[in-house]
Amino acid sequence: MNLPNKLTVMRIILIPIFMIVLLLPTLIFGQAFGIPWTRIIATLIFITASLTDFLDGQIARRDHLVTNFGKFADPLADKMLVMTAFIFLVSFLIVPAWIAAIIVCRELAVTGLRLIAVENNGKVIAAAWPGKIKTATQMFSIILLLLGFNLIGNVLLYICLFFTIYSGVEYFVKSKDIFSDSF
Repeated sequence: MNLPNKLTVMRIILIPIFMIVLLLPTLIFGQAFGIPWTRIIATLIFITASLTDFLDGQIARRDHLVTNFGKFADPLADKMLVMTAFIFLVSFLIVPAWIAAIIVCRELAVTGLRLIAVENNGKVIAAAWPGKIKTATQMFSIILLLLGFNLIGNVLLYICLFFTIYSGVEYFVKSKDIFSDSF
């Protein structure tokens, strides 16, 4: 397994650690600047996981280590990380459930589309720029919202919602031939 793929796997491994830290009782660990330490530590874990997303792609392209596993697992790891974070933000009453539902539905729909493409003709659909912008705005909004920067976090949240919908529609429009061939 090459380094970019190891970074992708590391991102997946960090997800349950992120979850466990968020679930730790705040009363035991206290707060800093009005934010629970558990949320600060979880945010650092989330940032680390998000950075592996940037690094794995850079290294894979620079060193010509792009693999089908990476093209499929990298966006899947992103989706797992982002969906987990949004579910927790809904449970903390920071993000409206309807926004998280749109994000989760889009992520699952695009993942399904990718599975259909691989199953039908072995084609792995790589991430397009709107999808990359969507992922970046999702990650930045999650970081800001976890740290209590609600104003700018919410602005980014609505920007990410736009790119979530736009990129989801784009994937289906660009892949309509794959989609129609499967039915």
